[in-house]
Amino acid sequence: MYRNTLLLFFSLFFISLSHAEENRFHRVVALEGDNVYTLLKRYRLHEHNCNFEQFYKLNDLTNKSHLYVDQPYYIPVLIYKYNGVSIATTIGIDTWEQALRIKRYNERLLKRNLRRKSLVSSNILWVPYHELNCIGGSKSNTAPTEVVDTKPKKEEVETVTVSEKKAEETVVYEQISEDVLKKLNKNSGVRKFPIFGAKYAYIPLQDNSLRGKVYYLVGGHGGPDPGAVGRKGRTKLCEDEYAYDVTLRLARKLIERGALVYMITRDQNDGLRDDVILPCDEDEYCYGNYAIPRNQKKRLYQRSDAVNKLYERHKKQGIKEQYCVAIHIDSRNKSANTDVFFYYFPGSGEGKKAALNMHRTFKRKYKIHRKKGNYSGTVTARDLHMLREPKPTSVFIELGNIQNKHDQKRFLQHGNREALAKWLYEGLILN
Repeated sequence: MYRNTLLLFFSLFFISLSHAEENRFHRVVALEGDNVYTLLKRYRLHEHNCNFEQFYKLNDLTNKSHLYVDQPYYIPVLIYKYNGVSIATTIGIDTWEQALRIKRYNERLLKRNLRRKSLVSSNILWVPYHELNCIGGSKSNTAPTEVVDTKPKKEEVETVTVSEKKAEETVVYEQISEDVLKKLNKNSGVRKFPIFGAKYAYIPLQDNSLRGKVYYLVGGHGGPDPGAVGRKGRTKLCEDEYAYDVTLRLARKLIERGALVYMITRDQNDGLRDDVILPCDEDEYCYGNYAIPRNQKKRLYQRSDAVNKLYERHKKQGIKEQYCVAIHIDSRNKSANTDVFFYYFPGSGEGKKAALNMHRTFKRKYKIHRKKGNYSGTVTARDLHMLREPKPTSVFIELGNIQNKHDQKRFLQHGNREALAKWLYEGLILN
């Protein structure tokens, strides 16, 4: 028995060696104007952080290194001798979808003249590094905002808070977010965040001007609570849907600048939407994969608990600049035409400063974009739960009156929602 086991061990050992000898990394020459991102994008490798990390490792470079024209560099593409049978048996995988992706990858590079011969005629298989070595295979290995994408358990609706139970997905998120926090100075090119929906999932890293800053974004209400409800004709308008869309748009702008962003209120299938009517639903959940309770007190503490737990962890890491932004839409008499207004917690100097900066930004924008230039939004101190309980510097925003037909235009048109997010972003980064 021992002898057979030993023979099996050595057999597997030599098989591993032979596979290691058969594959190697492809090497290409940098062209004029190339940087790491453009080089990896040419070979369709730019959507995965691990490809960038492997490129630096293979070439003994750092993220600050420059590429030189006509200099050869190894890229994260493994070269295998094709066995003539199948891609799966060549590289030892058993997933048909993965083999199909690799096949199409080779075909695309051949079509773009990046391969001189086809897989069959050359018996050479190119395998992107991320297919075999990154978390999630073909999925992006970057996730400062979106990792958890699992439907919440219905039985948790009234009983679970973040402080009472931590879902497995939360552990995964925290591990990745810490890693991202350490590497935010690395230009990782385009990142993929499924929470924004297929159309807007890919977000380029414009710069790292917000590196080391953490933002907790809370779209108002959600789950069993739609918040304020208005009407456009016979169609129902739910506050939580429109507040969530603006919140997502703000998150995207912060991520573009290297910030670490947590969406506290989340929806597994409502990414950024460009529709006028955003259908009401109840499938939103709280960060940590927790269903949102019907009870208002439990609902609010669930959110502030989630924020505070993350805040304490990042505070221990030495992160000083942390902000919590809650976005809502008010409900008043139909005749009440209001502008965007801001709240901060009484006695919070930093909260007041943040609110005033955002308010000044809106005043300036209204002078440009509103015909008469007038703006009636205000900044007020309020003792609200999402200002009092969260430990980060907090601001509470009301986007308008959902009952008023003039205010509705502010958030029904996706271009206006985008403008709201842009102005909120510009005011927020002044802090």
